[in-house]
Amino acid sequence: MDEPVIAFELKRMLVGDHPALFYLEIVVRTAIIYGYTLALIRWIGGRSVAQLSMVDFLLVIALGSAVGDAMFYPDVPLLASMAVITVVVGINKGLDTLIERFDRAKQLIDGRSIEVVRTGRILPQQLKHRDLSAKEVRAMLRVAGVSNLGQVEAAFLEAGGGLSVFRRDRPLPGLSLVPPADVRPQPPLRDAGGPDALACCANCGVLRRAALVLPDTPCRDCGRSLWTQPVTARDRDPDPID
Repeated sequence: MDEPVIAFELKRMLVGDHPALFYLEIVVRTAIIYGYTLALIRWIGGRSVAQLSMVDFLLVIALGSAVGDAMFYPDVPLLASMAVITVVVGINKGLDTLIERFDRAKQLIDGRSIEVVRTGRILPQQLKHRDLSAKEVRAMLRVAGVSNLGQVEAAFLEAGGGLSVFRRDRPLPGLSLVPPADVRPQPPLRDAGGPDALACCANCGVLRRAALVLPDTPCRDCGRSLWTQPVTARDRDPDPID
């Protein structure tokens, strides 16, 4: 019968029941598995390191268990772990080859690029293909240095997860992205102004005539009913020097 576990027993927590020489074995195991895995990753090439696709994430998860267990579990043979690592990396290499040679395989495995912004407005219907929200797209645009949707001619969410942004030479009036709405919400537009005045959807950035949508007509693109004043992005004045 196993002895009961004593909580916070330092010897069990720090050393365990292994002999002292086993820790030298851990060093040898770690060096062997690390070196072998590094060699296989080098064989795969830079693609898996430069951008993690769906297949590459699966590779990381599968390798994590096979590599980690063999480093410190005494009952896991090194050759068995190395066999698992070899098969996993081999499958990944085969999938990479299919992706490089066949466009259909690339779409099935990695997905495809989608347009998420067109002429200063976010495309909600396109976002459904990736389970994205307009809020997430606005955040990615800020990371890319975009402060206003009117600056964007087009933006594409690539299959690898990156956002490609193409800017307009002359920005149009659009939805301001700075500061984020959760820091300071966009002020709602209450006054329609003149017959040609525009209102901007605070979610997707689409422009409509203010007189037609105020005060709370739902946006026909995204369904939200919050409208704000469109603004034009301008270069920020340099900070004064003390």
